[in-house]
Amino acid sequence: MEEAKGTVKHVVLAKFKDDITPEQIQELIKGYASLVNLIPSMKSFHWGTDVSAENLHQGFTHVFESTFESTEAVAEYVAHPNHVEYANLLLPTLEKVIIVDYKPSTVNF
Repeated sequence: MEEAKGTVKHVVLAKFKDDITPEQIQELIKGYASLVNLIPSMKSFHWGTDVSAENLHQGFTHVFESTFESTEAVAEYVAHPNHVEYANLLLPTLEKVIIVDYKPSTVNF
């Protein structure tokens, strides 16, 4: 397997609290997406909701994925004032969260 040179994916799995409205969730998603224009080390942002037929999501409903050029770039993002401000808005709305950073690998046969 070949590890991607530098590229790091930052994945957030989120379960919002029951009292958070769909409108609030949409505003939070817009805020998250806006970070890509505010934080230079954040190269892209994608999100989606669980559509799996396997029903193994354990209550996690939303996935957020950001791309960075290195683990150092992720660290810059995490410490960036705009990220800190946003995280302070998002985290209190979540019942559960999992955050994973990984370097994508390609399987070569």
